[in-house]
Amino acid sequence: MTLLAGWVETLIKGKDAAQLLKRHIAQAPSYTTAGVSIQHSEFSALAAAEHALHEEQGVLLLNAGNTELSVPASDIIRSYKKSGASFLESKSVEQAVVIIDPALKTLILATDPIGLTSLYYAETDKGLVFGTTADSIIHHPEVKSDISAQSVYDYVYFHHCPSPNTIYQQVKKLEGGQALIYQDGKIQLKYYWQPDFQETMPRSAAEMGEELQQKLISSVKTLSVGEDSTGAFLSGGLDSSSIAGALSKVYPNKAKTFSMGFPVDGYDEIEYANVAVAQFKTRQHEYYLTPEDTVKAIPSIAAYYDEPFGNSSALAAYYCAKVAKENGISVILGGDGGDEIFAGNERYAQQIVFGYYQQVPKFVSASMEGFLNHMPESLAKQKLFFKAKRYIDQANTPLPDRLQDYNFLHRHAGNEVFQEDFLAQIDTAQPLNILRETYNRPEQASSLNRMLFTDWKSTLHDNDLVKVNKMCEMAGVTVRYPLLSKEIIDLSCQIPTADKLESKALRKFYKQAMQGFLPEKILNKPKHGFGLPFGIWLKDYQPLKELAYDSINSLKKRAYFKEEFLDNAVKMHQSIHAAYYGELIWILMMLELWFQGKENS
Repeated sequence: MTLLAGWVETLIKGKDAAQLLKRHIAQAPSYTTAGVSIQHSEFSALAAAEHALHEEQGVLLLNAGNTELSVPASDIIRSYKKSGASFLESKSVEQAVVIIDPALKTLILATDPIGLTSLYYAETDKGLVFGTTADSIIHHPEVKSDISAQSVYDYVYFHHCPSPNTIYQQVKKLEGGQALIYQDGKIQLKYYWQPDFQETMPRSAAEMGEELQQKLISSVKTLSVGEDSTGAFLSGGLDSSSIAGALSKVYPNKAKTFSMGFPVDGYDEIEYANVAVAQFKTRQHEYYLTPEDTVKAIPSIAAYYDEPFGNSSALAAYYCAKVAKENGISVILGGDGGDEIFAGNERYAQQIVFGYYQQVPKFVSASMEGFLNHMPESLAKQKLFFKAKRYIDQANTPLPDRLQDYNFLHRHAGNEVFQEDFLAQIDTAQPLNILRETYNRPEQASSLNRMLFTDWKSTLHDNDLVKVNKMCEMAGVTVRYPLLSKEIIDLSCQIPTADKLESKALRKFYKQAMQGFLPEKILNKPKHGFGLPFGIWLKDYQPLKELAYDSINSLKKRAYFKEEFLDNAVKMHQSIHAAYYGELIWILMMLELWFQGKENS
């Protein structure tokens, strides 16, 4: 991702603006600064890649994405001149864009529909600072880097800092399909794009499946940059295998694929990756991640993110991208998004099971609940009755709240985890309110489609895309996402709920569409997350244990967590709960290492 940093109407102008941007460029990762130039005027200052800038009729258009504009720049500018910010609703642009109009003293920031690119901003006393990183925002003297206590809490809840907020009190970030309009010193935020979910398939399932295959191959071809410089992540799952297969159609017998293995039982999927390699005759590259790799890279990875980031698979993404870079790859294709647009996550199917209870006649459910709520304690502890009550309690919890039932902060009281003064600053309802607002935003959608839409924000834009974007950037390669093209997203919205997910059959339509294209072994493989065996390594590898536990000890010096909670987390990890508490140790460690990295930079 090429660096983008700028501002409008702040107190820093002219030569001072140019000098500030030069210092920022000098401090930024070298991979992000190639071809970056500086422009400044009385209204604005900007550092951006020259090839991404287009100026016409006194309006400056900047492509903030990492692919070519899907609509000609001149068409976008003309549409803006005619319709103002509402042009976004008629011109479907697949990239994040920035428009600067000095004559009207207007700035527009707009993300793409999903939010493949992050756009950060901060209001100042006199203007607005913006960029593709939070680091670029706080580099401006008029933006404070005070930490948001709420975002620290939200990080523990989500393992990332959810939009629209950031780890910094003054800095915000846009969601997917959202625009910021700054004019005459005032800010307006609006969602310019919403999915149009359909419940009637416009053509037969076979025709739609064929169309999906064609669109996928077309998307891969569009995003590729030549057989020598393009590669694909390959985990052996449905999505990465689909991308690898499409790349093999574009470059027969010459497609390059990259896989990450773990020398730990239950975590390694190289077997499935090699099934795809054999099917598509790709030029395969493999790397087995070790505990030594983890210790070597963790501090740098934690510090590279703009905000605390607790997804442990970032480590695997970094090493896989690093191997790709070492093998001459400049653009790597990721399979992210398939589960979220075609219903591939287990939690979607689980909600169907809970939905059955809502169909039980009210007099029956009331009787059952009355009995279970007032039974003797000796009966309540029996497995059958305990499970029955647990099921009913979950079924009676509305979506999307039910999806967070197992969240650590719903299982442990806040006053057990956090210091009293810290907790007094926190709205503990905010994480669920963020999810509820997104879940309820579509005007008409089934509960499944609402869950998918919520995951476009919380799982893709705020989490997985941040993970892969930053790790590829750190390794020095550009990542692109063929399954998240606007055409494929629109096609997914035309697939009725029952065809996406039937009972417990995840991704029903997608698997039917890929029959004959993907190997049967991959189509029928059980769902397997791309997790890291951190909890296991942490117990067995002393240097990793020292790094993690030292980080948690350092975290005690910050005014967030209770010392006894941190001590208990370590104690529980050392007991029989290594996997469960290993994840908690990871997110706490990454939080402290992020603080240390930013303090030392």
